[in-house]
Amino acid sequence: MEHVPALDEDLKKTLGPATAKVLAEQLGLHTALDLLHHYPRRYAERGELTSLAELADQLDEHVTVVAQVADARILTFNGGRGKRLEVTITDGNGRLQLVFFGAGVHKPHKDLLPGTRAMFAGKVGMFNRKLQLSHPAYEPLGADASDRDAATAFAGRLIPIYPACAKLESWKIAKCVDAVLPSAQEAVDPLPPALREGRGLVPLTEALLKIHRPGTKADIEDARQRLKWDEAFVLQVALARRRHADSQLPAVPRRPTPGGLLDAFDAKLPFTLTEGQQTVSKEIFDDLATEHPMHRLLQGEVGSGKTMVALRAMLAVVDSGGQAAMLAPTEVLAQQHHRSITEMMGELAEGGMLGGSDQGTKVVLLTGSMGMPARRQALLDLVTGEAGIVIGTHALIEDKVQFHDLGLVVVDEQHRFGVEQRDALRSKGKQPPHLLVMTATPIPRTVAMTVFGDLETSVLDQLPAGRSPIATHVVPAKDKPHFLARAWERVREEVEKGHQAYVVCPRIGDGEDDPKKKAAEDDGDKRPPLAVLEIAQQLTRGALAGLSVEVLHGRMDPADKDDVMRRFAAGEVKVLVATTVIEVGVNVPNSTVMVIMDADRFGVSQLHQLRGRVGRGSAPGLCLLVSEMHEASPARARLAAVAATLDGFELSRIDLEQRREGDVLGQAQSGVRSSLRMLAVIEDEEVIAQAREEATRVVAEDPELERLPGLKLALEALLDTEREQYLEKG
Repeated sequence: MEHVPALDEDLKKTLGPATAKVLAEQLGLHTALDLLHHYPRRYAERGELTSLAELADQLDEHVTVVAQVADARILTFNGGRGKRLEVTITDGNGRLQLVFFGAGVHKPHKDLLPGTRAMFAGKVGMFNRKLQLSHPAYEPLGADASDRDAATAFAGRLIPIYPACAKLESWKIAKCVDAVLPSAQEAVDPLPPALREGRGLVPLTEALLKIHRPGTKADIEDARQRLKWDEAFVLQVALARRRHADSQLPAVPRRPTPGGLLDAFDAKLPFTLTEGQQTVSKEIFDDLATEHPMHRLLQGEVGSGKTMVALRAMLAVVDSGGQAAMLAPTEVLAQQHHRSITEMMGELAEGGMLGGSDQGTKVVLLTGSMGMPARRQALLDLVTGEAGIVIGTHALIEDKVQFHDLGLVVVDEQHRFGVEQRDALRSKGKQPPHLLVMTATPIPRTVAMTVFGDLETSVLDQLPAGRSPIATHVVPAKDKPHFLARAWERVREEVEKGHQAYVVCPRIGDGEDDPKKKAAEDDGDKRPPLAVLEIAQQLTRGALAGLSVEVLHGRMDPADKDDVMRRFAAGEVKVLVATTVIEVGVNVPNSTVMVIMDADRFGVSQLHQLRGRVGRGSAPGLCLLVSEMHEASPARARLAAVAATLDGFELSRIDLEQRREGDVLGQAQSGVRSSLRMLAVIEDEEVIAQAREEATRVVAEDPELERLPGLKLALEALLDTEREQYLEKG
């Protein structure tokens, strides 16, 4: 009898070490179960050809297409010593050229006769402004005797096209799946039977068979619906358990004292809070007044005034006798927050000091690079309770940091912190402190439900009065070099008007940049990304000669970083050439123009973040996205999207649709690894919302999932031990 691999069996046993090694290294697939969850990307019908026009969006990507050979000819070069086979394939409308070189031309010349239908797999390249596949692998789909084996290797008329790699084509992956498909019978169903039947979903075993070897399009639809529910439901159960555990914890209610620190601060504000800030503050104050820890996500547009909302929450906690800690991802940002908070508070930030207010408190900074005396004083102020507010980096999490009474933790730029770090800081309270998480990357509602499902969400989408519009333009440096020259002229013009500029580069260029990464970037004819130190030198000697140009990057000495930022904020430095250390929190209202070099190397949300550093005062902002990418490339389409809208929520949707959610969930601190293979967060909004409701109900009835062993197993597979402990700790 044929061997049926166990679901957790290593693929080496079933497929042999060579194939198993490629699957593990290239696609992250290690067991039979992993392979069963490696779903086809799409399906080709036996008689149907792939639309070749769509390949323009997939430059440099590995693709599989089904097409028909139109013609094939061998050309010679180097006086007849070199041979090149050019094969033209067609989908009935468009055409695509395949190229084979050298001794390898004879077999494809014999196989790929005009009229032959086949699957072709390779990397989409560009030659003489035309798309081509160089040395593609191919698998004929003919119906004569010699091709019949290849054709019958795929069940029915629908041919699954798998996400593949250069070393293992889609049709080879299909054969690997065939080898493990019998083990689908052993798959344990995570969905409670009542839920599955109530929603008319097929059993898991049936779904796995139908997704890999569908007989009809209806089979694919049945399988997809079922597998989407699995992903959404298991993920939401993990988050519902976390919410349930949190709701059982005690916390000290924190209410501001009438006539106390918060009232004194509000009284000296030179402006009124926006309606949005007032609404969100009320939600936060209501949460702080309860006997269970607040868990709230505050998300807002770049520059919507999140820091002001967070500061008022911290002051309310200090009013009630507690302390508040703000965790920032970088020293530059921690220093910037410390500076802006002490400026906003004035004498209220000098509690206990000469000239300080009687109602005030001390606001201290704690970072890893502080000198010993300052650090010792900060630690002392925290343990005695002298300092009501502390702003710091990861240094806040160290064991020696002790608080008198930690009541609120504010985490800025949540995506930069692991859940364990967020947790380590929360464990410093005598009772669990309240938690406010801030992000300036606007998140569509469904993503928030999936990624931050353990948090309540508040949204600030109103900009404070006095903010100026930002115009964004793409500068195609390769096609139109005079556009780049004009960009530098614009920077000079802004500086002459008394304003300042940022120039952002993807790399530092101090020789310590990761050589492996550099080699990967320097792939073929791609040059390495532009670097801060090189660009700063070129500008000082060339386009911006005579202006005060300085650099800022993460590997500078902290004192030097702070010095540069301080002089830039004071207007002494006119042009700051920096890495993305300026991405969040940096607030210099006099900066009106930003030039982002190699803009195609940044994500949509990151570009939106960076752009938010200009136009923060009364003068309008200008952001120039410089790119050498081809006009038809997906990278240029991304830049055009950023230039077309200032709506961060709209951009995050575009970003998600282009990158899919893997990255988002991979970075998400919900204790969940990137696990979405079938679920598209944006498209499947309804499934996610319904799964959240079902999960909340299931967990309320059976928090330990004692009656649902299949679900418990699926949850364990999703969360490794460390993350599971984290979820249990709350």
